[in-house]
Amino acid sequence: MPGFTILSPTAILGYGFPAASFERGLAAAPDLIAVDAGSADPGPYYLGAGKSFTDRTAVRRDLALMVRAALDRGIPLVVGSAGGAGAAPHLQWTVEIVEEIARTEMLAFRLGIIAADLPQSLLLEGLESGRVCGLTGAPALDRSIVESTDALVAQMGVEPIQQALAQGCDVIIAGRAYDPAVFAALPMLRGYDPGLALHLGKILECAAIAATPGSGADCVLGILEEERFVLQPLSNRRFTPTSVAAHTLYEKSDPSRLPGPGGMLDLQDVTFSDIGEGRVAVSGSRFVPSDGYWLKVEGARKLGYRSIAIGGVRDPVMIAAIETVLPEVRAQVESLLPDHGGDLHFHVYGRDGVMGLREPQRHQPSHELGIVIDAIAPTPEAADTLCSLTRSTLMHFGYAGRISTAGNLAFPFSPSDLRAGAVYEFSVYHLLEADPVTPFPVTIREVSG
Repeated sequence: MPGFTILSPTAILGYGFPAASFERGLAAAPDLIAVDAGSADPGPYYLGAGKSFTDRTAVRRDLALMVRAALDRGIPLVVGSAGGAGAAPHLQWTVEIVEEIARTEMLAFRLGIIAADLPQSLLLEGLESGRVCGLTGAPALDRSIVESTDALVAQMGVEPIQQALAQGCDVIIAGRAYDPAVFAALPMLRGYDPGLALHLGKILECAAIAATPGSGADCVLGILEEERFVLQPLSNRRFTPTSVAAHTLYEKSDPSRLPGPGGMLDLQDVTFSDIGEGRVAVSGSRFVPSDGYWLKVEGARKLGYRSIAIGGVRDPVMIAAIETVLPEVRAQVESLLPDHGGDLHFHVYGRDGVMGLREPQRHQPSHELGIVIDAIAPTPEAADTLCSLTRSTLMHFGYAGRISTAGNLAFPFSPSDLRAGAVYEFSVYHLLEADPVTPFPVTIREVSG
């Protein structure tokens, strides 16, 4: 079986890549250009609000280079998790960019569009029939939560992408997708081992992040062979067994198993070999089908609106007393605004702003603290009120041992209070047993510039 070469231009569409690296990748005559365009890492806002966390100008630049290269060489281009979160608004946003490129460049091609929006009715049916289970840490799911969810997507596996490829699509824009699927779909369709193809996709979805020095904005090649795959850098970076093994552990709770749609990657017997020139060969990856086909479902619902204020504290007396100061400020705000109907949080950087209560050194604060007042309320105006009152209360709060009567906080910005817009939470983060293709309708569009 001949090698199957995949060009991964960048870690996320819109993160950019050097033209020189891209050209070197194209010179290797790849069989596929594929890129992941999204992630749940930026949180539920982008799914709920229907907005992308990547910049349109940057996405257009990346796509223009990829679309032209793919069409010039007669190889497919596959994009997954379009627009960041992969719901209908994100998919449409990305398709519009592709069609704009086609008009500008006078390009004609067959475009496959794969939706990933999951109807509430389908999830409710699964819930009632016992075909839904929660991921670790996910809250219990019931009908009221599903019905209050603003946006709902499922992560597609390789099957819907293979369906679009089988219909001769030159460019495929997919909604929310399992990250490795966009890389693995075509080689699996051509008979390559699914364990190797999916493991390679797991590495390629982050492009050069798995190389050293790592970067989310550089191109790499993956060459899939019958019993192994090879990772090849396209710049002055290099892959090492350690860097590839480390990235294999990336975003995994179990070091030897990676679950996904339709099954699990068993990585217990994987070997990583340095084969020179910055390349690493990987073998031993194995795909184990699951009992039933399970899809990860992500849903976001609106909680309200957020306003924030950022202040710095340098007084050692206040820093030493911060554990009592903030609860006392909260109590005073609650007494002055008892019916605000929202939530108030303090994020204290220099104490536990990153890890919260898990921070082992939270009782040994720094010589200075950054305090983010985080006010959430049912309306933007109510959030403004809660934030403003909290900021002024903390600013002039008379804590024990205070010497100065001036303000307690130093503000880096004016205005000090900033509206952060709507607030969403992941209301659904569960698995649904379902058909691998039916939830993901494919639309074929003949695009002509």
